Amino acid sequence: MGKNEAMTKARTQARTQARTRPDPVLISGCSSGIGAATAAALVSAGFVVYATARQVETLADLEALGCRPLALDVTSEDSMVAAVKTVEAEHGRVGTLINNAGFGEYGPIEESDLGLVRAMFETNVFGLARLTQLVLPAMRRSRSGRIVNIGSMGGRITFPVGGYYHATKYAVEAISDALRVEVRPFGIDVILVEPGLIRSNFENRVNEGLEAGAARKDTVTAYADLLSANEKSTTGSYANDFMATGPETVAAVIVKALQSSRPRSRYVVTPAAKVMINLRRFGGDRIWDRAMRRQFGL
Repeated sequence: MGKNEAMTKARTQARTQARTRPDPVLISGCSSGIGAATAAALVSAGFVVYATARQVETLADLEALGCRPLALDVTSEDSMVAAVKTVEAEHGRVGTLINNAGFGEYGPIEESDLGLVRAMFETNVFGLARLTQLVLPAMRRSRSGRIVNIGSMGGRITFPVGGYYHATKYAVEAISDALRVEVRPFGIDVILVEPGLIRSNFENRVNEGLEAGAARKDTVTAYADLLSANEKSTTGSYANDFMATGPETVAAVIVKALQSSRPRSRYVVTPAAKVMINLRRFGGDRIWDRAMRRQFGL
């Protein structure tokens, strides 16, 4: 083996070790659901995990497992800067950022409260983007790092009543695709996880939000039949074992991705999500629209 070949091999081995070692992981939105399950799974796998939430007291169970709790509000610049600085002060960099914080604001396009929609974009899109900006300089200096964005099958397909939520997840898709190419020369991987329906009380919050939205309006909604069909469909889908699974399934996929020396750029979670994404991709607008009209009785 020549000198140049040996040096190349050594650099490759060093980069692989840097990517696969239990480096400091910063996760947003760990109070419940996918964030909590992922933090628990990663700390069990030997990673140093900084679990975060707006209210630190919600992280007591994760702290007991060995996670390091941090306050983090992805709609607050000061909060994001402080969280990243805490990790960097102790480790020099955030080794892996998992952008998980997010929520859904649902309703018909015509009748949705755009103030609430803007708040959703602040969390789901701009919070993710800003937190990513904050961790990248140290990652670039170390020429290693991973950014995991929790998207959704809803970034590839769109259901009625969820248009604005889907828009945030489509944005996450675009950001991830651009970022993946931009930071690859610095040894940084960008991984997009696209879960299907995950049982994390999300479905109850969707229905509660729709009911609250209807109560705020002085006039009767023009979409009453659609909203009723949506509530029935949502409840039934989350109760279906083929359609939905628990957050631990997503956590296991993330652990696998972070332990891999060559992770995939995308991980679709749940067989049903794969089926629907392929139906949308290969069936085209007419077949998808027909399926949606049939499902919602339109």
